[in-house]
Amino acid sequence: MIRCVLAALLIATVYGCGNPVHQPILSRVVGGENARPNSWPWQVSLQVTREGRWGHICGGSLIDPRWVMTAAHCINNKYTYRVGLGKQVLSEDEAGSVYAPVEKMFRHEKFSMIFAANGYDIGLIKLAEPVVLTDKIELGCIPAAGTTLPNNYNCYITGWGLLKGGGSTASNILQQAFLPVVDYATCSKPSWWWFTVKESMVCAGGDGVVSGCNGDSGGPLNCQNDAATWEVHGIVSFGSSLCNQKNKPTVFTRVSAYNEWLTEKMMNN
Repeated sequence: MIRCVLAALLIATVYGCGNPVHQPILSRVVGGENARPNSWPWQVSLQVTREGRWGHICGGSLIDPRWVMTAAHCINNKYTYRVGLGKQVLSEDEAGSVYAPVEKMFRHEKFSMIFAANGYDIGLIKLAEPVVLTDKIELGCIPAAGTTLPNNYNCYITGWGLLKGGGSTASNILQQAFLPVVDYATCSKPSWWWFTVKESMVCAGGDGVVSGCNGDSGGPLNCQNDAATWEVHGIVSFGSSLCNQKNKPTVFTRVSAYNEWLTEKMMNN
C-alpha cells in the first residue's frame, strides 16, 4: 500500500493531473453535446488497423506519460493498436494531436471476456515512448484507494461512441454528457442491474436518456473532487444493448478498487 501511495503521489507531483488548461464547459444538455476542444486532455482514442486503415474502437485515459488506462475488454492481442492523444475530431489531422505506438498491453488477470460482467474489467497500455505533455495532452488523476461516490454525485462521461442505441453512427467529435452517480444500493436493486453489478463497479445515469454506448468502452467517468480537480472514477465497462434504457445505467469499473493493481503493473513493467 505504501508503494501504491508513493507512486501515485510521485506521478501527481511531477506532472500534475486533473486540471486542464482548457477548462470544460459544463452543462446538463439532454443527450450530451460536443465537448470543448481539449477540455478533457486525458481522454484518448484507442485505434486498431484493419485492411490498412485505422479506426477507433475504445476510449481510455492517460494516467502517466507512458501509460493509458482502459477496459480489459478493449484489449485484444490479435490487433495492432495505436493511441490517439489530444484528439477532438477523429477524422481531422489536428494541430497538437499525436498518435503513439504501443509497446505492451495488460488485462487484469481475473478478467473473463466470456463473462465481462464478473468484474475486473480494467487494463493498461504501455506506450512505446513517453508522450510529451502539453495544453492538449494532460494526465487524468486516479482517486484514492477505496473511494466511493454518493448517490447523484455529478460526473461526466466522455467519448466517441454511438450517438444512439441500436444505431451505427459513431460520433466523429468528442462528446460529453452529464451522468450522475447511482449508488450501489440502488443499482443492485432487482429492477435495476441486480446481481450483475458488483461493489467494485460504479453506476451512472439510468434516466433512459443519456448513457454510454458502443465505442465509449474504456473511456472515463470524470468527477470533480472537493478541490475542483477532476478524477477518473470509472472506466466504461457495460450497459444496456439499447444504451439509453430506463433504470439500466452505464456500468463502470470503479478505478479506486484497483489502485494496487495499477501501481504494481506500472512499477514492474
